[in-house]
Amino acid sequence: MADVKDLPGLLLPWYQQNKRDLPWRKDRQPYHVWLSEIMLQQTRVEAVRGYYARFLEALPTVRDLALCPEEQLLKLWEGLGYYNRARNLQKAAKTVAETGFPDTYEGLLALPGVGEYTAGAVASICFDRPVAAVDGNVLRVLARFLADERPIIDPAVKKRAKALLEAVYPADSPGDFTQALMELGATVCLPNGPPKCESCPLSARCRARLEGKTDTLPVKPRKQQRKTEDRTVFLLRCGEKLAIEKRPDSGLLAGLWQLPNGHGPGTPELALAQAAKWGCEPHDILSQRHKKHIFTHITWEMEGFDITCGREDPRFVWATPEELQTKYALPTAFRQFLEE
Repeated sequence: MADVKDLPGLLLPWYQQNKRDLPWRKDRQPYHVWLSEIMLQQTRVEAVRGYYARFLEALPTVRDLALCPEEQLLKLWEGLGYYNRARNLQKAAKTVAETGFPDTYEGLLALPGVGEYTAGAVASICFDRPVAAVDGNVLRVLARFLADERPIIDPAVKKRAKALLEAVYPADSPGDFTQALMELGATVCLPNGPPKCESCPLSARCRARLEGKTDTLPVKPRKQQRKTEDRTVFLLRCGEKLAIEKRPDSGLLAGLWQLPNGHGPGTPELALAQAAKWGCEPHDILSQRHKKHIFTHITWEMEGFDITCGREDPRFVWATPEELQTKYALPTAFRQFLEE
């Protein structure tokens, strides 16, 4: 029957034979592991691969990251979302560039933007600390292995999972054990659809499988329904240039560049009237396109109007196609209007 003390012996041999070839597993440099863990938050592995390579090509050291202009940093992050991750990376890099990487869990946890999971991952993988990195993947594995029917969102469940795992962490390979747990949750003990029990090294001991509960575990909270918001988006063109502006420094997509936009569903007549009110001397609407973007707690339903203008109103920055490609970071919600 399931016993947490059996996990290292079952998982470590399986991991050595089945681990994916991922670029951030090529070495144990703290900068590389830390960067990958921050990028992988809320983001799929396949999406991160390209970003990780481009980021390190542009900023190969922590000091490079610390000194990087914010505009360039956000451009490198463009499309990954959750942009405060990038800002916190840089805040932490400025500390690390001065004092070096902390080599303890507590020291890592003190860095801006580093939570318990990331601190545990870097401490175990890079510094051989027997510290667990408990995320949704690990909680799901344990919930099924132990047939734990408590909701995994409960902080007490996470605290217990961390304590159980750290009691059995192998002293000679803590980093591999951390990654083996991550790997099992990401590739075998899946969150959506049936888990791949036939290829799971824990299958013979897993209580959820033995009790027929793999479909009902882990217990998850009810998803909150997202609020939907209508927005009108303006692609104001003057020659080859396009109008962009900075968002406010707080709230959703804080401090990022955007296409001018406003609340409510738009019509061609209202769009032209608003462009005229801004002083852009609108001529024609070239096209009208509908786009949707889903954030964590809200969905934007966007009506976009591509408008030719006779004047570059100074309230906006008028960017060339090259500048939009190389200089200004537009979140995906707006950049999707430029991709056709």
